[in-house]
Amino acid sequence: MQFLGILVIGIIILMIASVRIVNEYERGVVYTLGKYSSTRGPGIQLIIPGVQSMLRVDIRIRTEDIPTQDVISKDNVSVKVNAVVYYRVVDPSYAVNRVEDFIQATSQLAQTTLRSVLGKHELDEMLSSRDKLNNDVQDILDSQTDGWGIKVTNVEIKHVDVDPTMVRAIAKQAEAERERRAKIINADGEFQAAKQLDEAAKILALRPETMQLRYLGTLGEFTNAKGSTIVLPMPLDMFKGAIEAATKKKAS
Repeated sequence: MQFLGILVIGIIILMIASVRIVNEYERGVVYTLGKYSSTRGPGIQLIIPGVQSMLRVDIRIRTEDIPTQDVISKDNVSVKVNAVVYYRVVDPSYAVNRVEDFIQATSQLAQTTLRSVLGKHELDEMLSSRDKLNNDVQDILDSQTDGWGIKVTNVEIKHVDVDPTMVRAIAKQAEAERERRAKIINADGEFQAAKQLDEAAKILALRPETMQLRYLGTLGEFTNAKGSTIVLPMPLDMFKGAIEAATKKKAS
């Protein structure tokens, strides 16, 4: 009877030792005699003591800060860039068995990928096309970590710090660009105005009565203007003979 009691107690202790609780945000990677055997989900899991072992893997999204990296842009500008990577484990067995430390490996890969991608772009692109660069870095990281059971969900470039001397040069460049655009807009406006005046002159030449109406309208503007200006309206026909005579004299 005493032996039976000891056996029952031993079985109870063995059962207690074999119980493992896996949280909802975890997965358990189980090894049997050192060989991977299964991946367990959340809840109570039974492990044979001395024969099996289980390693818990967190499958929640992880946030990894990429330390500030020195990057030389395509147009030979030295900048300091840092970013943040969001990723999660989608296959715990791959993350444990295929890479020694998937957290460290992902961090190192993110640093080298960030330098490689940004080094292919000019400074203006780094400052203005950040969303595109984020997507480029994410696509490369995601493709390379796929074999580790890692899914890169997002990459965000946080800061692109430029040397102060380069900031002044960029400001001068931006000012010159604004002046160039202003001159182009001004020249385009003058061209449009000249074009409209040319069209108006053609219409007035074909319709003398239109010129008469324009003349009367101009007189009305002088009349409504403030001041002591005296306006003496005269028919346009009075000037017609003088203009024709001057034209003939000039031609002879």
